[in-house]
Amino acid sequence: MSVASCPQCSLENVYADGALWICADCGHEWTAGEAAESSLVVRDSNGNVLVAGDTVTVIKDLKVKGSSIPLKQGTVIRNIRLVEDDAEHIEGNSEKIKGLVLKTCFLRKA
Repeated sequence: MSVASCPQCSLENVYADGALWICADCGHEWTAGEAAESSLVVRDSNGNVLVAGDTVTVIKDLKVKGSSIPLKQGTVIRNIRLVEDDAEHIEGNSEKIKGLVLKTCFLRKA
């Protein structure tokens, strides 16, 4: 049984150590069952892997549905949450607007 890539950083430099798989690049450890569950990789506009709790920056001005306040370029979104089964959206809060769902193509990892 072979695991192709790390579920956290998506690099292929992994090896088996007993029942665990270990990524030599980022040090992440997981079982083969966990890898099957978490095969969804969320990436920002530059291709960097995003994980829950990361901080991202908006790369262009965005209109926000249901709000008269736009999100300006450079706005920081802290402590993001990943949307289950959706690699193109994240959830987060800005200082002025709470409960945002944003497309990852408009975000850059900070």
